[in-house]
Amino acid sequence: MGKGPHNARTPITGATLGSVAGTASVADVVDRATAAFAVWRNAPGPLRGELVRRLGEQLRIHKADLARIVQLEVGKIESEALGEVQEMIDICDFAVGLSRQLHGLTIASERPGHRLMEQWHPMGPTAVITAFNFPVAVWSWNAALALVCGNPVIWKPSELTPLTAIATQALFDKAAAGLDVPPNVSQMVLGDGAVGAELVASAGVSIVSATGSTAMGRKVAPIVAARFGRSILELGGNNAAIIAPSADMELVVRGVTFSAAGTAGQRCTSLRRLIVHNSRLDEVTTRLTKAFASLPVGSPLDAGTLVGPLITPKAMSQMNDALDSARAQGGTVLVGGERHLAQEAPDAAYMRPAIVSMPSQSEIVHTETFAPILYVMAYNEFDEAVQLHNEVPQGLASSVFTTDVREAERFCSAAGSDCGIANVNIGPSGAEIGGAFGGEKTTGGGRESGSDAWKAYMRRATNTINYSNSLPLAQGVQFG
Repeated sequence: MGKGPHNARTPITGATLGSVAGTASVADVVDRATAAFAVWRNAPGPLRGELVRRLGEQLRIHKADLARIVQLEVGKIESEALGEVQEMIDICDFAVGLSRQLHGLTIASERPGHRLMEQWHPMGPTAVITAFNFPVAVWSWNAALALVCGNPVIWKPSELTPLTAIATQALFDKAAAGLDVPPNVSQMVLGDGAVGAELVASAGVSIVSATGSTAMGRKVAPIVAARFGRSILELGGNNAAIIAPSADMELVVRGVTFSAAGTAGQRCTSLRRLIVHNSRLDEVTTRLTKAFASLPVGSPLDAGTLVGPLITPKAMSQMNDALDSARAQGGTVLVGGERHLAQEAPDAAYMRPAIVSMPSQSEIVHTETFAPILYVMAYNEFDEAVQLHNEVPQGLASSVFTTDVREAERFCSAAGSDCGIANVNIGPSGAEIGGAFGGEKTTGGGRESGSDAWKAYMRRATNTINYSNSLPLAQGVQFG
């Protein structure tokens, strides 16, 4: 695809939605962002917040319209598409409040007549590289914070979802109209990985926030590090839930089914591994098999559908390959795994969510497949379950279902889950914007959205202010 025009398609039918032109010059976009930064960094925080507040208002007005584009371009069911836009609105609200709270510390000095303080300053142009599965929410997590922190934003959306990006940029432009905002404080670059690579390598880009596969992150991180830029990486997830002997089975069935099958298993936080105590194994597999078999799979535009299509036929092939590997490694498919609506939608990729019973020591369970496959394994002791949970290379989201407070606390302790997100009695999928989002190990270590994730978009300056008439040195040093 490169920088030339390409076709946007819908996974619902495989049909073409329109033709989109690529960005002619990434360097020009970065130059414009650099010019915008010279002005935007000096704008008062509340003015930056006003821009984001207006964006939130536009999203409220056009929530249903933007959600429908998300449906068409990603294949999400209506409630999930609406939820994604609501997430954008929520992070705008968070960032508006933050715009008046970008505070540092005042620190006691060891020297008489001196004061130590720290300030947080804007970093510079911020590239936001997003994946197809959350085509607008992840941009907003980054953009809302970067903008109130004083950084211009350059968005590289997935080449699979250009239309949602174009629509969102139009809403941003409408929000900025009439406000004292420099031009080009938010821009887009459209194209394939080559366009993204040019953006990542640009010395004019201070921060690169990249969401995608671990393989993508392995390419991005060293390039940004080599030029001493800053990376915020949110990469692969191979998320698990532990089902303890005391688990509430009603919560388990609902939480596991949504986390594993929602968005057709195409969330970075989708549940992929279920680690079940032997005393509950038969009950869990029986009830989940029944729940999975009853899931309505079909067009996300139809009322009642809960599972839409995979994003591309290639994703369907990867799911089939993973199921073949699971069988070869001793796994048994308990339910699902078949293609659906092949005659009605031959160019689309509908698959029934699958549950696979696996031996605990299997290579395939260490690999993330972006599809609705849930591997089920058994354990005897809680420490064994935690070990199974942590032995994969990814470290994004995790959960435990238990009514034993000791197990819950152990799971959330330093000796428990090694993930960035650890939940109790809910699945790993479905984060709120109030908490920092991200994970450890090959998930990349980045944090986005809430809490103090805003600090990743700023640089820290420590100031020492001498308001006395003398010049004592630190640590009692005498010179002269």
